[in-house]
Amino acid sequence: MKSILILGASRGLGRALTEAYLAQGQRVIATVRKSEDMAPLQALGAQVLQVDLADPASVSGLAWQLDGKSIALALYVAGVWDGHAAGVPPTQQQFDQVMHSNVLGFMQALPQIAPMVQEAGGVIAAFSSEMSLLGSADESAWLYRVSKAALNMAVASACQQWPGLTLLALDPGWTQTDMGGPGATVPLAESVRGLMNVLTQVQPEDRGSLWRYDGTKTELLGA
Repeated sequence: MKSILILGASRGLGRALTEAYLAQGQRVIATVRKSEDMAPLQALGAQVLQVDLADPASVSGLAWQLDGKSIALALYVAGVWDGHAAGVPPTQQQFDQVMHSNVLGFMQALPQIAPMVQEAGGVIAAFSSEMSLLGSADESAWLYRVSKAALNMAVASACQQWPGLTLLALDPGWTQTDMGGPGATVPLAESVRGLMNVLTQVQPEDRGSLWRYDGTKTELLGA
Protein backbone atom coordinates (compact mmCIF):
# COMPACT_ATOMS: atom_id res chain seq x y z
CA MET A 1 0.00 0.00 0.00
CA LYS A 2 1.34 3.42 -0.95
CA SER A 3 1.80 5.99 1.78
CA ILE A 4 1.24 9.71 2.23
CA LEU A 5 4.20 11.49 3.81
CA ILE A 6 3.51 14.69 5.74
CA LEU A 7 6.65 16.55 6.72
CA GLY A 8 5.79 18.80 9.66
CA ALA A 9 2.68 17.30 11.25
CA SER A 10 2.92 18.42 14.87
CA ARG A 11 0.22 21.06 14.63
CA GLY A 12 -1.73 23.36 12.33
CA LEU A 13 -2.16 22.34 8.71
CA GLY A 14 0.19 19.37 8.98
CA ARG A 15 -1.74 17.91 11.89
CA ALA A 16 -5.11 18.62 10.25
CA LEU A 17 -4.05 17.01 6.97
CA THR A 18 -2.74 13.97 8.81
CA GLU A 19 -6.07 13.56 10.57
CA ALA A 20 -8.05 14.06 7.36
CA TYR A 21 -6.07 11.51 5.34
CA LEU A 22 -6.23 8.97 8.17
CA ALA A 23 -10.01 9.46 8.27
CA GLN A 24 -10.06 8.46 4.59
CA GLY A 25 -8.29 5.22 5.47
CA GLN A 26 -4.96 6.29 3.98
CA ARG A 27 -1.63 5.10 5.32
CA VAL A 28 0.11 8.22 6.66
CA ILE A 29 3.73 8.72 7.68
CA ALA A 30 4.04 11.94 9.68
CA THR A 31 7.14 13.72 10.94
CA VAL A 32 7.32 15.74 14.14
CA ARG A 33 10.13 17.73 15.67
CA LYS A 34 9.68 16.78 19.34
CA SER A 35 9.33 13.33 20.84
CA GLU A 36 6.34 14.42 22.93
CA ASP A 37 4.39 15.13 19.73
CA MET A 38 4.65 11.53 18.53
CA ALA A 39 2.11 9.76 20.76
CA PRO A 40 -1.00 11.79 19.79
CA LEU A 41 -0.46 11.07 16.08
CA GLN A 42 0.41 7.44 16.73
CA ALA A 43 -2.86 7.12 18.62
CA LEU A 44 -4.68 8.27 15.49
CA GLY A 45 -3.01 5.53 13.44
CA ALA A 46 -0.12 7.37 11.79
CA GLN A 47 3.40 6.09 11.56
CA VAL A 48 5.40 8.86 13.19
CA LEU A 49 9.05 9.76 12.65
CA GLN A 50 10.97 12.28 14.72
CA VAL A 51 12.70 14.66 12.31
CA ASP A 52 13.65 18.27 12.99
CA LEU A 53 13.34 19.73 9.50
CA ALA A 54 15.31 22.84 10.51
CA ASP A 55 18.29 20.70 11.57
CA PRO A 56 20.43 19.35 8.70
CA ALA A 57 21.77 16.50 10.82
CA SER A 58 18.26 15.34 11.66
CA VAL A 59 17.00 15.63 8.07
CA SER A 60 19.98 13.65 6.79
CA GLY A 61 18.51 10.47 8.27
CA LEU A 62 15.08 10.81 6.64
CA ALA A 63 15.65 8.32 3.81
CA TRP A 64 17.01 5.77 6.26
CA GLN A 65 13.90 6.12 8.43
CA LEU A 66 11.60 5.77 5.42
CA ASP A 67 13.48 2.61 4.36
CA GLY A 68 12.43 2.62 0.71
CA LYS A 69 8.69 2.92 1.26
CA SER A 70 6.37 3.62 -1.68
CA ILE A 71 5.10 7.19 -1.31
CA ALA A 72 2.21 8.40 -3.45
CA LEU A 73 2.12 11.91 -1.99
CA ALA A 74 4.66 13.91 0.01
CA LEU A 75 3.76 17.26 1.54
CA TYR A 76 6.39 19.61 2.95
CA VAL A 77 4.23 21.58 5.40
CA ALA A 78 6.90 22.67 7.89
CA GLY A 79 7.46 26.39 8.19
CA VAL A 80 7.73 29.33 10.55
CA TRP A 81 6.40 32.87 10.37
CA ASP A 82 8.28 36.13 10.76
CA GLY A 83 6.22 39.29 10.54
CA HIS A 84 8.92 41.97 10.53
CA ALA A 85 8.30 44.61 7.88
CA ALA A 86 10.77 45.52 5.16
CA GLY A 87 13.41 47.87 6.47
CA VAL A 88 13.69 46.02 9.79
CA PRO A 89 16.84 43.94 9.34
CA PRO A 90 16.50 40.38 10.63
CA THR A 91 19.06 39.10 13.05
CA GLN A 92 21.15 36.15 11.95
CA GLN A 93 19.18 33.98 14.38
CA GLN A 94 15.86 35.09 12.87
CA PHE A 95 17.14 34.60 9.33
CA ASP A 96 18.50 31.15 10.08
CA GLN A 97 15.32 30.05 11.84
CA VAL A 98 13.04 31.05 8.97
CA MET A 99 15.26 29.98 6.09
CA HIS A 100 16.23 26.66 7.66
CA SER A 101 12.64 25.63 8.29
CA ASN A 102 11.00 27.13 5.20
CA VAL A 103 13.68 26.43 2.59
CA LEU A 104 16.72 24.42 3.70
CA GLY A 105 14.66 21.58 5.17
CA PHE A 106 12.82 21.12 1.87
CA MET A 107 16.02 21.28 -0.17
CA GLN A 108 17.61 18.62 2.03
CA ALA A 109 14.56 16.36 2.22
CA LEU A 110 13.70 16.46 -1.48
CA PRO A 111 16.66 14.45 -2.86
CA GLN A 112 15.94 11.76 -0.28
CA ILE A 113 12.24 11.34 -1.02
CA ALA A 114 12.11 12.19 -4.74
CA PRO A 115 13.17 8.71 -5.95
CA MET A 116 10.52 7.02 -3.77
CA VAL A 117 7.75 9.33 -4.96
CA GLN A 118 8.84 9.22 -8.60
CA GLU A 119 8.88 5.42 -8.59
CA ALA A 120 5.32 5.46 -7.22
CA GLY A 121 4.19 7.94 -9.88
CA GLY A 122 3.30 10.36 -7.12
CA VAL A 123 3.31 14.04 -6.23
CA ILE A 124 5.53 16.18 -4.01
CA ALA A 125 4.13 19.53 -2.90
CA ALA A 126 5.86 22.22 -0.83
CA PHE A 127 3.71 24.65 1.13
CA SER A 128 4.34 28.14 -0.15
CA SER A 129 2.15 31.24 -0.13
CA GLU A 130 0.64 33.88 -2.38
CA MET A 131 2.95 36.22 -0.45
CA SER A 132 5.86 34.64 -2.34
CA LEU A 133 4.85 36.19 -5.66
CA LEU A 134 6.70 39.30 -6.80
CA GLY A 135 3.49 40.81 -8.14
CA SER A 136 1.94 40.82 -4.67
CA ALA A 137 4.97 42.21 -2.83
CA ASP A 138 4.54 44.85 -0.16
CA GLU A 139 6.45 45.83 2.97
CA SER A 140 4.88 43.25 5.30
CA ALA A 141 6.53 40.03 6.52
CA TRP A 142 9.74 40.75 4.63
CA LEU A 143 11.71 37.67 5.66
CA TYR A 144 8.75 35.31 5.34
CA ARG A 145 8.08 36.52 1.79
CA VAL A 146 11.73 36.07 0.87
CA SER A 147 11.76 32.53 2.26
CA LYS A 148 8.66 31.49 0.31
CA ALA A 149 9.99 33.06 -2.90
CA ALA A 150 13.17 31.02 -2.38
CA LEU A 151 11.05 27.90 -1.82
CA ASN A 152 9.28 28.53 -5.14
CA MET A 153 12.66 28.70 -6.87
CA ALA A 154 13.71 25.46 -5.17
CA VAL A 155 10.58 23.80 -6.56
CA ALA A 156 11.04 25.23 -10.07
CA SER A 157 14.73 24.31 -10.21
CA ALA A 158 14.12 20.80 -8.92
CA CYS A 159 11.64 20.20 -11.73
CA GLN A 160 14.63 20.24 -14.06
CA GLN A 161 16.49 17.69 -11.95
CA TRP A 162 13.59 15.22 -11.76
CA PRO A 163 11.69 15.62 -15.05
CA GLY A 164 9.51 12.59 -14.37
CA LEU A 165 8.32 13.83 -10.99
CA THR A 166 5.16 15.87 -10.40
CA LEU A 167 6.56 18.59 -8.14
CA LEU A 168 4.65 21.74 -7.24
CA ALA A 169 3.93 24.34 -4.57
CA LEU A 170 0.71 24.84 -2.61
CA ASP A 171 -0.85 27.97 -1.11
CA PRO A 172 -3.18 27.08 1.78
CA GLY A 173 -4.44 30.65 2.09
CA TRP A 174 -4.29 32.78 5.23
CA THR A 175 -5.44 29.93 7.43
CA GLN A 176 -6.82 30.04 10.95
CA THR A 177 -3.99 28.26 12.75
CA ASP A 178 -1.60 29.31 15.50
CA MET A 179 0.77 30.54 12.79
CA GLY A 180 -1.99 32.29 10.83
CA GLY A 181 -3.11 34.16 13.91
CA PRO A 182 -6.51 35.47 15.00
CA GLY A 183 -7.01 37.66 11.93
CA ALA A 184 -6.72 34.82 9.42
CA THR A 185 -9.57 34.65 6.92
CA VAL A 186 -9.64 30.97 5.87
CA PRO A 187 -11.05 28.37 8.29
CA LEU A 188 -8.66 25.46 8.78
CA ALA A 189 -11.20 22.86 7.65
CA GLU A 190 -11.89 24.82 4.45
CA SER A 191 -8.20 25.04 3.61
CA VAL A 192 -7.69 21.32 4.23
CA ARG A 193 -10.68 20.33 2.10
CA GLY A 194 -9.53 22.62 -0.70
CA LEU A 195 -5.94 21.37 -0.65
CA MET A 196 -7.01 17.74 -0.67
CA ASN A 197 -9.36 18.42 -3.57
CA VAL A 198 -6.62 20.20 -5.52
CA LEU A 199 -4.26 17.29 -4.97
CA THR A 200 -6.76 14.85 -6.48
CA GLN A 201 -6.82 16.98 -9.64
CA VAL A 202 -3.10 17.51 -10.16
CA GLN A 203 -1.68 16.07 -13.38
CA PRO A 204 1.97 15.64 -14.46
CA GLU A 205 1.65 18.71 -16.70
CA ASP A 206 0.91 20.81 -13.57
CA ARG A 207 4.46 20.39 -12.29
CA GLY A 208 6.23 23.63 -11.50
CA SER A 209 3.08 25.53 -10.56
CA LEU A 210 1.69 27.13 -7.41
CA TRP A 211 -1.82 25.89 -6.62
CA ARG A 212 -4.03 27.81 -4.21
CA TYR A 213 -6.43 25.87 -1.99
CA ASP A 214 -9.37 27.28 -3.99
CA GLY A 215 -8.11 25.69 -7.21
CA THR A 216 -6.50 28.73 -8.85
CA LYS A 217 -3.03 28.18 -10.30
CA THR A 218 0.05 30.31 -10.98
CA GLU A 219 2.88 29.05 -13.17
CA LEU A 220 6.33 29.14 -11.64
CA LEU A 221 8.22 27.64 -14.56
CA GLY A 222 8.91 30.30 -17.14
CA ALA A 223 6.97 32.92 -15.14
